[in-house]
Amino acid sequence: MSAVKGRRRRLPVVLRNPAFGAVWIAQVLTQASARMFQVGIVWWLVQYAAHSEPGLASGAFLAVSTLPAVALAPVVAAVIARNPYRSVMAAAAAGAGLVAACTAAWAFTTPLPMGVAYGAALLLSGCQALFDPCLTTSVPELVDDADIEAATGFELSTQSLAGLAGGLLGPLVVDAWGLPGIVAGCAGAYLLAAGLIGVTRFPRTAPRGTGVEGTRDAGAAAGPAGEPERGSAQPAAPRRTLRRILAELPFIRRVLLSFAAANVFTTAVFVVMPLYTASVLRADGSTVALLEASLGVGTLAGSFTGGRLPGRPTTVGAVCLGLMAASFALPGVFADRTAYAAAMVVAGWCVGAVGVRFVALFQRLVPPADKPGFFAVMQSLLGATFPLASLLFGVLGDQISPRTLCLVQAMGLVPVALLLWWTGARGRAADGRTDPPGRRAAATAAEQTTAPVTTVAAATPTATATSTATATVTATATAEGGAR
Repeated sequence: MSAVKGRRRRLPVVLRNPAFGAVWIAQVLTQASARMFQVGIVWWLVQYAAHSEPGLASGAFLAVSTLPAVALAPVVAAVIARNPYRSVMAAAAAGAGLVAACTAAWAFTTPLPMGVAYGAALLLSGCQALFDPCLTTSVPELVDDADIEAATGFELSTQSLAGLAGGLLGPLVVDAWGLPGIVAGCAGAYLLAAGLIGVTRFPRTAPRGTGVEGTRDAGAAAGPAGEPERGSAQPAAPRRTLRRILAELPFIRRVLLSFAAANVFTTAVFVVMPLYTASVLRADGSTVALLEASLGVGTLAGSFTGGRLPGRPTTVGAVCLGLMAASFALPGVFADRTAYAAAMVVAGWCVGAVGVRFVALFQRLVPPADKPGFFAVMQSLLGATFPLASLLFGVLGDQISPRTLCLVQAMGLVPVALLLWWTGARGRAADGRTDPPGRRAAATAAEQTTAPVTTVAAATPTATATSTATATVTATATAEGGAR
């Protein structure tokens, strides 16, 4: 009997826990579908639908697709706190499936107006913005306490791979079966995911009261994935305002603003890639799929190896941003499919490495009581740059060539890299004048750490295919899951 238990224990958590396995399949279906829809529709707009202003059309679509995750964050948090996780995820997947099914039926009967595609993207993104955080939060209800970290790592790794698969399939499906085919595929995947979650019993569901307060307490008791709440009798520290948190962390504030500026130029790659493929390379959807895969594979590699890079995080970050600028400039100088794919591998690696190193630094420098507020702000700040970058580079894409856009991306990153290097060089002296001795010592130790998150990076890679901002945000969740 003990030998059987030992063999079961050695199996991955997704195989020895049927409930978690079913939810994992639903995660693959929903996240791959969301990414497939996004990349596929962008390629449809650039190649087939928006002949006069493909840059503006694709940029506006990407901006619409990312707005719900930023704008609905407070609503999402309230819904998750007040309702059973299984019900929230099943409803989100079913809602997305119905939206996709109605859109597919329309597309099969008559050419789909671009406005309908935008509306469908907004609704699907809203459903996904509800599904993803609820999925992470529900892990303690699905697995044993000893498996929480493994399950969280598996879930975050799957998010990366599902996004990569969706980015690969999107342009290929559009070229093969057109817009109706891709929307119908998304509808089937979403509805199957909703059915799987609906028939799955969450074995460790926390008891919930019938009133609003009771439901809120139960949701808080479940808490984020892996957060230890049993045996901790100390009361929670009062939440501080964002202004006060950042005022007491000047070094981190400068770093965060540097990355927000960098994200304006890095996330534009998702607008530039299809425009470059269509107008410079004169290629089909397989080239877009290759570029998406190159970026995703590079980000995965960077998340695995970023913790092993020597040097201070600010130095590593500045070098990686400079290397990313060079990789963006390469397709601007050489119009070659292979060169562009290689450049995307390098750029993705830089994204993964920077995300892992700096999230680990934030974990060390931000006081524990301020981490929830800080990481929420980090997610909102970095996520808010994506709509801006999409619109800006979409409009520019209709005025200048995609090769010039690549050079604009590169030139925009150079001053940010210099600013980050300067921040690292001056940050310790500034923090020494403003921070208490305890925090100053912690900051110095964290800045001098050469391999802060080797185990976290190896266990839970960052998300790759959604956007570089999303990669950094997912690295946040990765580091928090590992720390717990």
